[in-house]
Amino acid sequence: MTIFTSPFPDIAQPDISITDRVFQGLRPRPDEVVLTDGPTGRTLTAAQFMDQVERLAGGLTARGLGAGQTIALMGPNCPEYCVVFHAVAFAGGTITTINPTYTAAEVRHQLQDSRATFLVTVPACLEIACDGITGTDVTGLALIGAADGDTPDLASLMGDPLTRQVPVDLDAHTVVLPYSSGTTGLPKGVMLSHRNLVVNVDQIITGAGFAKGEVAAAFLPFFHIYGMTVLMNVHLAGGGALVTMPRFDLEMFLRISQDHRSVRMWIVPPVALALAKHPLVDNFDLSALQQIFSGAAPLGAELSNAVGRRLNCVSLQGYGMTELSPVSHLSPIDNAKAGASGLAAPNVQCRIVDIETGTDLGAGAEGELWIKGPNVMQGYLNNSAATTATIVDGGWLRTGDIARIDPDGQMHIVDRLKELIKYKGFQVAPAELEAALTAMDGITDAAVIGLPDPEAGELPMAFVVRTADGPDADAIKAHLATTLAHYKQLHRIEVVDTIPKSASGKILRRLLRDQLKAVR
Repeated sequence: MTIFTSPFPDIAQPDISITDRVFQGLRPRPDEVVLTDGPTGRTLTAAQFMDQVERLAGGLTARGLGAGQTIALMGPNCPEYCVVFHAVAFAGGTITTINPTYTAAEVRHQLQDSRATFLVTVPACLEIACDGITGTDVTGLALIGAADGDTPDLASLMGDPLTRQVPVDLDAHTVVLPYSSGTTGLPKGVMLSHRNLVVNVDQIITGAGFAKGEVAAAFLPFFHIYGMTVLMNVHLAGGGALVTMPRFDLEMFLRISQDHRSVRMWIVPPVALALAKHPLVDNFDLSALQQIFSGAAPLGAELSNAVGRRLNCVSLQGYGMTELSPVSHLSPIDNAKAGASGLAAPNVQCRIVDIETGTDLGAGAEGELWIKGPNVMQGYLNNSAATTATIVDGGWLRTGDIARIDPDGQMHIVDRLKELIKYKGFQVAPAELEAALTAMDGITDAAVIGLPDPEAGELPMAFVVRTADGPDADAIKAHLATTLAHYKQLHRIEVVDTIPKSASGKILRRLLRDQLKAVR
């Protein structure tokens, strides 16, 4: 067995809950503003945040909504979201985070699967929430914001402060139940423990060199594991602060980053495209910026370099997935390599496994990335078959991603195992073609899928978003003919207005395939 280990020394695994870990980072600075609502400017100091968490935890416990209960949380990023999350955790409950753009049917599926008994949401989502709870175990709702008729607001749930974490098994208790993005099939509940979250917070702080005082614009949704761990929990636990954004808005993002002298941006590839190419960027002073960190989907070397050049900073990326709490790889600022997803985080081990034979491969070879460490999930809720297929061989998590680890220990994602295009026996990675397309002037976004073909198996085809004076299909094909091997050439190009993506920035290829079926 060939195991690649982290170059970082192992970190300690303290026996504390995720909320106690966050409180560790807040108690020394009670008067500092740690959360600011971007649109309204309202703030919470560290002391105010801890007080609200303790009072809400006490109120939930008094109402029988604490230990052993699953509370659903559906809403956009705001300071109160963080309060609800940690109040449920502090009270010994489980939080299941719901995408606020879900339909009632999608909400119902998650509520039923998670067995949630209470739902906290916002007025804008109330109609969908009321429809979605039909046929579930949910017996009540509460609103972040103004109360609406018979629906109480969050303040009405506050009670006598709960001053200590309700005892839980840090390894066995599921503290949060986010659902996977659902790019294939129904989303699955990912069971994460207090240990998973606490360890990953410290893995990120150490591996990414997070410093006290860092302030970031928090647009990455807290319902998704990237925003939940890397923004909400790392910044609060690590001595930083956040300015929350309910949705991504480029101008607001740039203004917050400018006004708070942000030294780091946490982003996803679609935002990298905007930072590299949108003229609005030139209107803001981002001179304090030292690094951009991209995650959730691969960022090509060309785009990574373009962002770094334009903003005069280091452009980095990492790797993770919900099942890893989420981060397993990070790129330190002093060891950046364009296009690489970084080094294994502290306490993380990796294997590269041949997708055909199942044998272990060495440095430089491409195979499925397997990961082992204390940040690996407990499993999938109500889905033992999926858990058994994903966590194998004594605790190794099969990521489903094709990767290679170079001689320097840097991991490079090639593509998703299930997304590789098979063209006449050759394997074509959509991510490589997408990186080549978005590197072209006049192309602002792109997605590549395999088009079924009786002779070749699959033909690579692309959906591109281009500017008014961007290259046409012939110009694109001519350019790629000089830069990519013959079997990687595009056989069809469709110009579209947008590329469908999940909240975390992943391309929803199934929707593109559905579009093709609809026009046949």
